Amino acid sequence: MDNPGEDHVNWCPSGDAERPESVVLGVRSGENGQVVYLAEPVPASEILPTIPDGIAPNRVLRFASHCVSDCANRDGDACGLIERIRTVPSPNTPAAVPRCHLRPHCKWWNQTGVEACHRCPALATLNSPDDELATLVADPSTTVEQLENWIAAAE
Repeated sequence: MDNPGEDHVNWCPSGDAERPESVVLGVRSGENGQVVYLAEPVPASEILPTIPDGIAPNRVLRFASHCVSDCANRDGDACGLIERIRTVPSPNTPAAVPRCHLRPHCKWWNQTGVEACHRCPALATLNSPDDELATLVADPSTTVEQLENWIAAAE
């Protein structure tokens, strides 16, 4: 991420593990599956071969990769995923943002600032099919209005 020619590249903190530039952003741990961020990026290509067969890599790790123009979550120059995430009420806002090596290049940080950082540790890139709200948030076809309506109906 510190390559001289990459200063203009935005990185997605919910990236594709299989992309060539992909790095491990953090490890999902604990009962609530919060992401614990690595102090330094580790190329995903070095980690993926060590994950046992039958375990989806994004079940235990969070990956970052380049934010690309053909992403299903792309909405013009913006990331629609972080906008959907911001629609969901946040249960707690921690006092400090987690330390993250991605921040200077993070699409979510550049788009929404600290709010994205407060939400990022709780995000999963592999959601349970039983979690209807998480499934809606993850679906690129879901609009913010649909999420707001679902949340209002659930209250």
